[in-house]
Amino acid sequence: MKNRKLSNLWESLNSSFWFVPSVMVFLALALSFVTIGIDQNQKTALIGELGWAYTLGPSGSRAILSAIASSMMSVATTAFSITIVALQLASSQFGPRLLRNFMQDRGNQIVLGTFISTFVYSLMVLRTINGLEKHEFVPHLAVTCGIGLAIASIGVLIYFIHHSASSIQVDHVIKLVGIELDNAIDRLFPETIGTSKAKNKQQDNPSEISADIPANFDRDARPVSAMNGGYIQSINNHELMQIASEHNLLLQIQQRPG
Repeated sequence: MKNRKLSNLWESLNSSFWFVPSVMVFLALALSFVTIGIDQNQKTALIGELGWAYTLGPSGSRAILSAIASSMMSVATTAFSITIVALQLASSQFGPRLLRNFMQDRGNQIVLGTFISTFVYSLMVLRTINGLEKHEFVPHLAVTCGIGLAIASIGVLIYFIHHSASSIQVDHVIKLVGIELDNAIDRLFPETIGTSKAKNKQQDNPSEISADIPANFDRDARPVSAMNGGYIQSINNHELMQIASEHNLLLQIQQRPG
């Protein structure tokens, strides 16, 4: 039962809109510490010889990182606001499923995480730039990585626009509904639950299966009431089968999840 709860918790976290962006933010923080640490240890002396590396002074580095940080938040706010409005208009025709699919879509989560991670990374690097003459410090490697993240964010933005436009099309919505239906059937009605012994008995003696259910089952059966109020979210069929086998019980589930 504990494994089932942990599985449900992991599935809930994995499908939430904030989990993946939060993980990406922590990765961006770690990347900023690593790149800044390399710059502080003066292990990037050869970076100035690279043509693609950023090697300008403190003022230019501040300007670039400030522009990246401000543009990331502006782009994220504008893009997601417009998309939410479009989804609300489309959901009036196709139902509220579109909004749920948008929240659980892994691509949208990665897009949001990319924008926020680039913003956080730029702020973390920006705070370390020192323009004083005696203590001048510019993390060239960290600034170069920030520019790379900004370029990657542009590509992610293009993907997000295309993905959002495709997600509100009728064929895509129907495809997602079909996939969710197949997954729900496989999860709630697995073919292997209690069928192996039944198939063997049916091959040996077809009438033996019906004889396993006593005629006075409805009269002698005892109900098992729930300890708390609410609704059934899921049924652990494997554990119920194990309990029934260990105690030689015959169980009848009268309610379905939902």
